[in-house]
Parts: sequence; structure tokens; C-alpha cells
Amino acid sequence: MSKRLLAALLLTCATTAAVAQTQAPTQSSTPAAGKPKLGDFGVDLTGMDKSVKPGDDFYRFVNGAWQDRTQIPADRASWGGFGVLRDLSDQRTRQLIEEAARAQNAPGSVQQKIGTTYASFMDDAAIEKAGATPLKPYLAQIDAVRTPAQLATIFAEFGRRGISTPIGVGVEQDLKDNSLYSVYAGQGGLGLPDRDYYLVDNPKFADIRTKYIAHIATMLRLAGRPNPEAAAQRIFDLEKQIAQVHWTRAEQRQVDKLYNPIAERDLGKKMPGFDWAAYLKAAGVAGQPRLIASQPSALTGTAKIIGATPMATWRDYLAFHQISNAAPLLSKPFVDANFAFYGTALSDTPQLKDRWKRGVDLVNGSLGEAVGQVYVQRYFPPEAKAKADELVKNLIAAYDKRLANLQWMAPETKVKARAKLAAFTPKIGYPDKWRDYSALKVVPGDVLGNADRSAEFEYNRQLAKIGKPVDRSEWFMTPQTVNAYANPLMNEIVFPAAILQPPFFDPNADPAVNYGAIGAVIGHEISHHFDDQGRKFDPKGNLVEWWTPQDAERFKGYTDRVVAQYGAYEPIPGMHVNGELTLGENMADLAGINVAYDAYKISLDGKPAPVIDGYTGDQRFFLGFGQVWQNKAREAAIRQQLTTDPHTPGNWRPYVVRNVDAWYDAFGVKPGDKFYLAPADRIKVW
Repeated sequence: MSKRLLAALLLTCATTAAVAQTQAPTQSSTPAAGKPKLGDFGVDLTGMDKSVKPGDDFYRFVNGAWQDRTQIPADRASWGGFGVLRDLSDQRTRQLIEEAARAQNAPGSVQQKIGTTYASFMDDAAIEKAGATPLKPYLAQIDAVRTPAQLATIFAEFGRRGISTPIGVGVEQDLKDNSLYSVYAGQGGLGLPDRDYYLVDNPKFADIRTKYIAHIATMLRLAGRPNPEAAAQRIFDLEKQIAQVHWTRAEQRQVDKLYNPIAERDLGKKMPGFDWAAYLKAAGVAGQPRLIASQPSALTGTAKIIGATPMATWRDYLAFHQISNAAPLLSKPFVDANFAFYGTALSDTPQLKDRWKRGVDLVNGSLGEAVGQVYVQRYFPPEAKAKADELVKNLIAAYDKRLANLQWMAPETKVKARAKLAAFTPKIGYPDKWRDYSALKVVPGDVLGNADRSAEFEYNRQLAKIGKPVDRSEWFMTPQTVNAYANPLMNEIVFPAAILQPPFFDPNADPAVNYGAIGAVIGHEISHHFDDQGRKFDPKGNLVEWWTPQDAERFKGYTDRVVAQYGAYEPIPGMHVNGELTLGENMADLAGINVAYDAYKISLDGKPAPVIDGYTGDQRFFLGFGQVWQNKAREAAIRQQLTTDPHTPGNWRPYVVRNVDAWYDAFGVKPGDKFYLAPADRIKVW
């Protein structure tokens, strides 16, 4: 459950101290001496389609030729800048892992654990020979479940191994006193990506439901379970009941509604039907004065369903989810069946990733920071970090200036907003201290056991936080991850090393391109601390209302316009962007590009930007922004994203420029152009 809460709080797109608003801007107005990786100044001009007017379709103007010539790799649901960097990171990480696997490392060393984890997974001959045998002890344990207490206990054991169950618990900072760690309980347990897949009445979701039931039966049959078709229908019917009480994704964005403390002694009375005492004891969190219910009505409804469902159905359910969780680590029939549904049926991805890529994913999931420590030593030079730090300083200075000049925010609120920004912590590249994996046991040849022990190692690491001071140095992404995030509980943004590469960031590129690319992404993450949810946290990261009611009302006027603007976009026929679900990310894109543009101007220090290859500084800034959102996706993947993801599909994100006055001036966008907005209709929040 901790991962589920964390996903709701960490706002993604990814060693320094907090940067105060009074720091002087750093100059970087001329291109670096080295050769950029892309084009002459950091943009691949061959990817453009200059036959398209920027005001008619800015995405195609910047990326149209790239879009036309690009084929999505067979093992991917989508492709673009993020995918290219992910491939590069995987290739580099593979080399580091294979070096560890070949080396004669001391038994028990972290290098030996990395090598053994990978080598055991790559030994496909041994895995094929084992077949379904690794499942037998787990299924025997499930078949022994007869009582409510035993059911609650196995729910907890599933949670320790990282398998989602209808009710889950985890440890995270307390939203209202984030100097402490609290135990949270929340909803879970679905095999499909979201409640909508069970409940929405349209042909696409109906087809997925039919295929899911067949998939459940296939997995049960492979494991030798009796009457797989009948069991599959019972499992689906149970999950549909659970889905009916789940909160929607949009509801879960309302962070203040996720904080509902309940005394441990009251759980059975307020949420009857589930053996809470047995569950909390087995989960290792019994004896806490309270739990925080993230979705209380969902937990109450789920507890009722648990009590009303026959134990035989729960044994079917548990068996399927155990098999499904283990399937990627088992023999080929399990791997292929698992991919046929979760890869092809859900995302239309035709080909399974190469085994070595899946092995890299496994190691990153088990020992990610250990790999990351070597990764940054080899692939993230100090000069790249220094230039990224420089960008961040100018972005914070630009954001502070915008806060100071806001017309709609009350003066007393602006003072608090600027104080929050001054207390802000950017983390760039890699953590200051690395995770200790000495307690993790890795056994040669025991692929499934190694994965389970890794999940339990992480679970125990989280449990050990209870009663201890909050570790504000902790990272929730590895350095080799191509992403970034904002964490409102820490009042921080985090940018791993792997995203600080072209097309997002190139130390040798023209500064205008870097500010338009990574600058807009950094500005995006900074702004999450002031968006419709991030604004609910104070400078220390506690959930506190520090805006006046009038500020909140005026701000809602802007957010309603953002919801409407994005809700009009239709990425695939019949499915529009969910403006409520994507509100935070769209607001962040809107803020990010404006703040990055201001930061670019700060970096010029009053000097004119040079014209390069016929493009002005402002044009290069917007080209850099448009280029990072190159994205081509399969229709099924887009459908899944529109249903579950708080981000607007990548190839629609560049259209935020229609709200930026400087874009109109840079490209001469006029009335009559498709994406033209009259000045009064452009949304200007920050």
C-alpha cells in the first residue's frame, strides 16, 4: 500500500542543498564549445515538418518527419525521447550487471548479489526445466486457507512479497506531521489496470474483460488448478465487486481526502467483515495507536465483500494472483501467456522484450541503488551535474519572480509561497548516501525466491522506519531511471542522472534548447508544489491549508479552464483526455514552460540571443520543448493511458504553447491558425 500512496503523492514528469530565492542568477548565454548530440545546436531539424504551420499543429511542425519515419519497436507499446533514453540506460546497466556477473566477487558482497540475481534469471534452461515446480509451496499454502484469520494472514504475506491484495498496508510519512512515519491502509487487489476496465460499458473494455477471464483460466490451467474456466469467472466476478467500491483515479488525486486516521481498536467496528487483528499482526504493524485509511469507503466496502465471499473463491483468487505475480519468472508457457494478455491485449505490444532487458529490469527492481552507484561514476560526469544545478538556480529565481508579481494571490499568501520556494530542495543526479543491501539474501538459481526476498527486504526496510526520524535524503527513483518527480512531503524535486541527457539535456547544446527541454521539465516539477494538490503542503511538507479561501476560489477559476481546454482533446476516436485526472500534470506543463522561458531570459543577463541556423533564441527554446515530447503509441496503450494515467499523452503536451504569448511572437501565429487562442483565452496562472 505504501507504493500506492507514494504513487498518488509523487508527481512525476524526474548533491544539492535548498536554493534560496536570493541567489544570483548564473550566466549561460552562449553555446558550449563541444558538439551537441542532436543537430548543430541541440535540435534534430530533420525531424521537423516545415510544411505545417506552427500555429496549425506545433507538434507536427517540430516532430512531423520523425513521426512519419519512426516505427515503434516490436517490444514497446510506445516510443519517443523517454524510450530512447530508457534503451540507452538499459544497455549501460546491462554492461555494469554483466561485469558484476563475470567478476569473482566476495560471497555476500553487493556485486555478487547483482551478478547472481541476473545470472539466475538468464539461466533459462534451468527455469524451463523447473516448469511450474516453484509455485507448489505457495499454492499448497493457499489451499490450506480455511478461516477468516488464515485469509487475513495470507493477505499480509502477499503484501510482504509485493503482491497487491484487496486491502494493503504500508509505511509513509504522516501527511500532517511529516517528521513521523505512519501506517496507511488502502485499496488494491485488481488484476486489470483500473476499476473502469470492469465497469465502463463500451466495446473495447468489454473485449478486454472477455480476454481477461480467458487469461485467468489459462494461467490456472498451466499451474494444474482444477476447473479453471469456472474458477476464472468467480475470480472476475469477485474483482468486479471490489472495483465497484474502489475510488476513481480522479478522486484519489484529492490528497486531503486520503488522510483519515482510525484507531486500530475501531477497525473491526467501522470496517467489519475482515479479521483486522490477524492481518495487522501478520503484516508486522500491530500495536500502532492508529492507521490512516487512504480510501475509507473503499476499505469498508471491501471488508464487507471479504466477509461475504466463500473461502473457496478466495482460494481461487489467491492462486491466480500468486501465479500471475510469478509468471514473468517462470518457464516459457507462463511468460508467454502473461505477456499475451498484459502486453498484447492491454497495450497491443506484439513482442516480448529480450530476456536480457527483462533481467536488467529485475536487477534494477531488486538492487537498483547498488547498480546506480556504479552507473553515475561511469556515466554522469561532474560537469553535467554542475550545468544542471545552474539551470535549477535560474529556474527557482524565475519562479520566485513570478510568485512575487502574481496579481490574483493575496499578499500574505505570496509571502508564504515564496517562503516555501526558499525552503525547496532540488536533488540532481544521485543520492548523497546509498542504500545498504547487506540484509538481502540472494541464492544462485532461485529466481522466484530471490524476487520474493527482494520484495520482503524492501517491505522490512519500510517497517523499520516506524518510530525513527524521517530520512529526508531518501530517493524513490534510481539514478538510471529516465524520469523525475516532485515530492510534496519533502518539498523537493528529484532528477535522476539518466534523464539528464539529450533530448532533455545536453551540456554542449545551445542554452535556449536546454531551457526549453529540461528547463521546462524542471519547472514542471517545481510547480507541482504549487498546483491544485501540491499547494496543500506547507514549506515543511505538511498537509496544511495556507491559502486564503479567496485565493483558492480564484485559483479554481484557472483550473476549471485547464480542465476544459484539455478535456476537448481527443487523442483516439471516442476517448478524450480526462481533464480532472490530468489537471495537475497539465497545470505543471503550463507553469513549467513559462518559468523555463523566464529562466532562459535570466541566463542571457540582458544580452541578445544569437541567431543560429536562421532560428532565433525564442524559436530554439520552443523547438527544444517540442522535441522532448516526441511520442508514438499504439492505440490500446493510449486507451490505457487515458484511463489510468494523470499525464496527457506525450504528443498532445506541446500544445500547451498556445497559452504562451512568446510562442505567438516567435512563430508569427495569427488568428485563423488552428491552435490560435485570443489573448483573453490564454490561460496564465503563474
